[in-house]
Amino acid sequence: MIKNNYQLVVIGGGPAGLAGAITAYENGLSNILIIERNEQLGGILQQCIHNGFGLHLFKEELTGPEYAARWIQQLNDKKITIMLNTTVIDINENKEMTIVNETGLTHICAERILLAMGCRERTRGAILTPGYRPAGIFTAGLAQKLVNIYGYLPGQEIVIVGSGDIGLIMARRLTLERAKVKLITEIMPYSSGLIRNIVQCQEDFMIPLRYNTTITKICGQDRVTGVMIANVDKDRKPIKETEEFISCDTVLFSVGLIPENELSQKIGISIDPITKGPIVDQNLETSVPGIYACGNVLHVHDLVDNVSSEAKRAAMSMINKTNKPILINVSFDKNIRYVVPQKLTNLNINELILSFRVKNVYRQAMISVKSNDMVIYSQKKHIMTPGEMIQIKLISKQLEMIKDDLFLSIEVNKNE
Repeated sequence: MIKNNYQLVVIGGGPAGLAGAITAYENGLSNILIIERNEQLGGILQQCIHNGFGLHLFKEELTGPEYAARWIQQLNDKKITIMLNTTVIDINENKEMTIVNETGLTHICAERILLAMGCRERTRGAILTPGYRPAGIFTAGLAQKLVNIYGYLPGQEIVIVGSGDIGLIMARRLTLERAKVKLITEIMPYSSGLIRNIVQCQEDFMIPLRYNTTITKICGQDRVTGVMIANVDKDRKPIKETEEFISCDTVLFSVGLIPENELSQKIGISIDPITKGPIVDQNLETSVPGIYACGNVLHVHDLVDNVSSEAKRAAMSMINKTNKPILINVSFDKNIRYVVPQKLTNLNINELILSFRVKNVYRQAMISVKSNDMVIYSQKKHIMTPGEMIQIKLISKQLEMIKDDLFLSIEVNKNE
């Protein structure tokens, strides 16, 4: 086993890993390694051939592969080591890793680690859908790969479970490929996707979408023949009397994403039970010193531009890190699902970005940030939805007002 030492090891070569490695290199780190388990860089972007990427960072609309190519081009003129088809199989709190690829096992060590492993899809098994296990059941992301990368159409008559962004995008994509998307079911009373995807993918193509509805059974043994669907009550339990049969030959599941944190748990990093990602401070540093997290491995993002921006902040933080013996917790009220970062260990910074999601659809609601019962930030938002990650920025003048724990709240307009 050969032992190599690096100033920074980036685990994951998607949009987060690429942006983090490039930013770190441009700001003084020279001995950097990117580890990617796939055969090419870019991560999930390579199968996202639709547009809508890059509007914030590059000020133009790009497809997923074009967005990835922008970062890969920046990487090409930099002396950053890249290992493709390589998997990290073990890691410890001393930042020692065992990696494996076609050449065998290698032992490496890093001064800093940036976790950028992304996330995976929640499957049918995760939501305990009853029925047989016939051919024709896919996650939306797998269907996307089959159509966009390999040119295979998974079926002709499709029912999509869940209205997440990938499911909505695939509803449009399959319709363009002349498949019939018969229905999108959503167990919640609102969509978990971006508003623009609801409009551009579902409404513009007149694809039926039913809220407060779930699948109660998948029918068929050798191949899917249909599904049983039913309305749900306020506790999201199926109402038996409302069951009906929808014929189809394919079922796609778009029921959420889970950050890939098996490695993080091996190291002993503290995990947030809501985001399923590491608990981090304002530097995006985890509970293990010298190990940082960004992108979808930290919390699920809706825009890739935000993934790259977060990775750049993590890289800058690890270079300019300063310690201060303080600990300020970030908490929130019942209308908010989570907030990242979860704690602050240093207020000697120029700005702080708080990222969060709400639990329901709120219109004309007020966002407030308080410290010691003093409001240090407030902003009224026209609309907030669970499918959209919201970010607010606190500048140095506001950070100076922090004397105690931060509390984030949403004041809902009772008339809405």
